[in-house]
Formats: sequence, C-alpha cells, structure tokens
Amino acid sequence: MKRTSRDIRTANRCEVLRRIIADSPTSRQELAAVTGLSLATVATLVGELLDLRMITEVGFEDSAGGRPRGLVAVDTSGGALVGVDVAETYVRVELFDLGLNVLARAEEDVRPGETRPEQVVARMAAAVGSVVARAGVEDTRVLGAGVSVPGQVDPATGVCGYAPDWDWHDVPLRDLLSERLAYPLHLDNPLRAGAVAELWSGAARGRGNAVVVGLGTGVGAGLVLGGGLHRGVSNSAGEWGHTTMVLDGRRCRCGDRGCVEAYVGARGIMLHLRELAPDSPLLHPGDQTATIDALARGLASGDPVALRVVAETARYLGAGVADLVNLFNPEVVVLSSWVARTLGEPLLHAVREAVTRHALPRPLASTRIVLSPIPTDPVCLGAATFALEGALETAGQRHHRRSLPGSRSAAPSP
Repeated sequence: MKRTSRDIRTANRCEVLRRIIADSPTSRQELAAVTGLSLATVATLVGELLDLRMITEVGFEDSAGGRPRGLVAVDTSGGALVGVDVAETYVRVELFDLGLNVLARAEEDVRPGETRPEQVVARMAAAVGSVVARAGVEDTRVLGAGVSVPGQVDPATGVCGYAPDWDWHDVPLRDLLSERLAYPLHLDNPLRAGAVAELWSGAARGRGNAVVVGLGTGVGAGLVLGGGLHRGVSNSAGEWGHTTMVLDGRRCRCGDRGCVEAYVGARGIMLHLRELAPDSPLLHPGDQTATIDALARGLASGDPVALRVVAETARYLGAGVADLVNLFNPEVVVLSSWVARTLGEPLLHAVREAVTRHALPRPLASTRIVLSPIPTDPVCLGAATFALEGALETAGQRHHRRSLPGSRSAAPSP
C-alpha cells in the first residue's frame, strides 16, 4: 500500500514521541540526531506534541558555552491508555499513563462454556471499568483502548474474522465493545501487539528489523521490517506458528499436521512431557499454566524430566527460529509471551545453541536472540500502544485542520 504524506507524518510523530518516552528529558537536537529527521521537522513535531499536551518543556540542559538547548519530556499526566489482552482462558487489562507506565491492573477468567462473544465482551468491559476506577482516572482522560484478540482480526473494521479456540467467525467485536465502552477502540491480535510493545519499549526499540516470537498457548511471529510493523496484505503476516515443521506430524488446532505451534506452544510442550513421562508429577492435565510453572521449577532443581522436555522443545524452536533468521535477517529475535517468560534463561540458552546449528552463518552473525525485557504483560502494553498511535493520528488530523488557511478554527482565540 502506498504511503501518503499524512501516513509519513503520523509515523514521524510516533517516532519522535517514542524517543521522548525512551530518553526523557531530551532536546530537539538530540531527537533530530537519533531519528534522522531534520531539526526543522523535529521542531514542528515537538510543537504539535506540546499543543496536544503529550509532552512538556522541562527547562534547559547544562551548557559549556553557547545557547542552552531546551529540554522536553513526556507529560505522564496528559492522558491514559487502556490495553486489553484477551486470551483463551483470561481477559487481562492494564491502564497506562503516557509514559507507558502501569497505573492499574485487572483480570477476569474466561471459563469453558462462557466464550460467546457477548460473554467475553462483558468480561472485557468489567475489567476495563475496574482499572479506570481503581486508578481514579476520569473517563475524559482516557485517550483510547487497544484490544488484542487471538485469531484473525481486521483493525480497519474491528471484526474478528476467526478465533479458532472459540469457533468465532466474523464477530463484529468493535461494535459490541462500543456499546459498553465510550473510548476510541483499536483492535488487533497478540502477534502485532507484542511486536509493537517491543518496538516502543522493549528489545526492538531503535531497531529497523526485528522478529518477536510469541510463545504461549498460540505461537506466532510479529515482524518489524524497515522500522515499522509489517502486517501483510490482509493483516495476516507472522502466522509462523502454522508453518509446517514435521510432515504428517502432530495434529495442530488449525486442522493441519506438523505445525510449529504443535511442538513449541504450551500444548506441544505438554505433549512432549506426556510422551516422555506420562505419570510425571510435573504434568497437570488440562492446566497449561500449572504444567509450565512446574517445568520451570523442575529446571531450577535439575529435574531430569524437565531438562529433557525443555531440551526437546528448544530443538524444535531453534530450528523454527533459524528459519526466521534466514528469511528476515533481523537485528534481534525476541522470545516473548508467558511460556518464554516462565521457562526463561534455560530455554533461551538451549534455543541459541539450536539456532546456531541450523541458521546460515552470515545472517546469524548479525542477529541477537533475547528474552523480552518488558516487565509487564507485553500484549497489554502493545494494545495500549495501538491506542496511543491512534490518538496521535487523529490528533494530528485535527491539528492539520486547525492550521488550514481559511479554517474558522484557525483564527486566534480572543
């Protein structure tokens, strides 16, 4: 899709704010240096962000001579953002300030048999209302809510085309939510939410090319290419979890056989454990979280079954990550989501060794493989960041209309 001048301006506005959040306080000159934009462009964008009250002037830097440079910082009190992570078994909501710091959290269980769209929407609305009330934030200060839903989502229409675990088809989720929430709503899925979180606040910040591997119940890869989120033609890029790893292998929940997800997602890890030691106390049938937690404790204590299960998982995962390294030649591959966070460094080290065996030397030499450094739920953070980007886009449009010659709102206030 051809980018318009408005798209480019929105992207530049996002990049400047992203750098201010990362490096507050900072000067216009420093922003020009790190973004590659001209000083005049940066000055204009900073002026817009000041008008929007998203940033504030905070004095001047110390000068050894010459004119001191003015400093700007994010105005954390300038608004609030809601991030919603809808998963197969829970709805988690976090409220953020404009510095992307967590103000409040809430979680609602999604129980079997209570997964109809209107039931899940009710859980979302209850959790959102809880965090806004708990933080004492007025509704008018909430700039928007981002919602991540597992499956195929169309951000333009707000329709969830397909959610396999719940058998949702063409659910008008944004319309259903708008009946309960008055905020601007921005919908997408966990792959892209995780990638945007890393781009703004994690291991992909300042990187032009990155792959964010989400390891949870589902598995996928969020792609950052050329400094921005890569969506593909139909917002379907990154379904790496449903690429074939083993011909005629395990049945995947997508209906195919041998998918990556069937070997390295939470279900696949439980299958490794069941095949290796069906009577192991580490196995909690029907409870993915408890099983992965038990494996993590087993790794820490040197349990031989846990070590073998994670080694087997890392063998498959490393082969899959090597394919991503060879295909996209990224600067960084980030292992994210709850399975990666729980299994932690032992999984990371084993994956690095496996990738070294399978990836081509040249792309591998320029790639780092790391765990996500984000301390909160990366999907909530990414969803909230979608809301922030949406607020920047719409605010920029309003700012542009006010500036048009002949516009009635362009006249100075009395």
